Amino acid sequence: MRPLSAFSRPLAVLLVFVLACPAWMLAGVSAEPSLPDPGLAAPRDQQIQLGQKAVAEVYKQMPILPDSSPVTLYVRSLGHRLQRVIPEEYNWPYQFHVVQQSDINAFALPGGPVFVNLGTILAADNEAELAGVLAHEMSHVYMQHSIKGMRKQGTTQAAGQILGGLLGAVLGGAAGALANLGAQLGAGVISMRYSRADEAQADAVGAIIMWKAGYNPLRLAQFFQKLAAKGGGSGPQFLSDHPDPGDRVQAVQHEIRNWPSRQYRDDTPEFAQARQEARSLRAYSAQQIHEMARSGQTPHNVSDPDGVPTGPSRPRGSADSSGVMPSGSFQQFQGTFSIEHPSNWQATRDQQSGGVTIAPQAGVSQNGIAYGAVVGQFQPRNANNLDDATQQLIATLQQQNPGIRQAGKLQSIRVNGVPGKSVDLLGPSPLAGPDGQPLPEHDWLVTLPNSDGAAISLVFVAPEKDFPRLRPTYEHMLKTFHLNE
Repeated sequence: MRPLSAFSRPLAVLLVFVLACPAWMLAGVSAEPSLPDPGLAAPRDQQIQLGQKAVAEVYKQMPILPDSSPVTLYVRSLGHRLQRVIPEEYNWPYQFHVVQQSDINAFALPGGPVFVNLGTILAADNEAELAGVLAHEMSHVYMQHSIKGMRKQGTTQAAGQILGGLLGAVLGGAAGALANLGAQLGAGVISMRYSRADEAQADAVGAIIMWKAGYNPLRLAQFFQKLAAKGGGSGPQFLSDHPDPGDRVQAVQHEIRNWPSRQYRDDTPEFAQARQEARSLRAYSAQQIHEMARSGQTPHNVSDPDGVPTGPSRPRGSADSSGVMPSGSFQQFQGTFSIEHPSNWQATRDQQSGGVTIAPQAGVSQNGIAYGAVVGQFQPRNANNLDDATQQLIATLQQQNPGIRQAGKLQSIRVNGVPGKSVDLLGPSPLAGPDGQPLPEHDWLVTLPNSDGAAISLVFVAPEKDFPRLRPTYEHMLKTFHLNE
């Protein structure tokens, strides 16, 4: 054996030291945390479809702020900031909704939907605390706790039965009546409250998401600790649905003890503005929502004592009876691009523009498209980047329809690894309301770069009152979009 050179000897000595010394001697070494492999408790498409059905039922029974609300736009922006740190292979099509409920609570559904109450936003003292709530709920989706809980219990009921039990559990309290009201989808009702082990794991995974997104992970545990101190130790509904796994602050401190230090983002003017906006909105108690459901009312059609509607108008059955809602099963369109779309929607190519419209037959009229998606290509002029190109397209759309306005800033997005831009637009729908005036419309615009300086545009369209129910379908469609060579 050759003797060690002067260069290699120190390295060899170091290796011997590392291999021989006890683990406690290396405990002080800082290591950046990484998210665990969550596995797959059930096929992704099945989990997403179950979540879509659950979202539709939540919207029937709960007062949900419209997507155009400044509070919703802020919560969605915060949620997407957290989502961006999750590896693409483990990510879900997260959506973020705000419930007009005064109780402090939040919940997540399989496949990505996350709901947070107005009461939770008002209870948070800074953005980091609210980020902790969202990160915790996103972690339940990431680890697929609801689905894994069903498997542990040996659940074999049909999806409808699972959904009925799941809604009754995650909404909790007064809203648990969903399982016995319009959302009674089967006789089997199962208790799906999270276990303490699930809660501890959601805290641990949520802490990693927060650290990677630039927030102090301790804010997550401190917010829950603050909630536990309310109500004589019983805490709000949130802690009933999310049992305390123990000393959360100590547990998170133990998790992060060896993570590298960094500059944390604690509070922002955007949070203060959204919280101020939330104070101006009417928030119902769980008991009020329960009573409205028992009396056959929906929170969306309730008026205050002065006769002013307190929520977005949602005529019962208007969407379903017109045959526009997606079937839940998908088929693939193939052309210059490929995309999956609901099997009860048709794909039609425009011979002149080459664009493709994907919509239900009842969602298309002579005046335009009320429900569906339009995929096309546009050629920007002297655009320096995709941001410039997207703004040019928005300006063109506004020239064609002066009623269109931009809601929020351009957001970065990745579609199958391709960097793109995303923005929400609001405008008049081709459909008219009971008063004869056009319904408010929500358009979700996504742009992607193409060859020769051109760009691809995808516009997902629905009346504002129905857009939240369709967004999971639109996100699934976008996820399956590929340009063909």
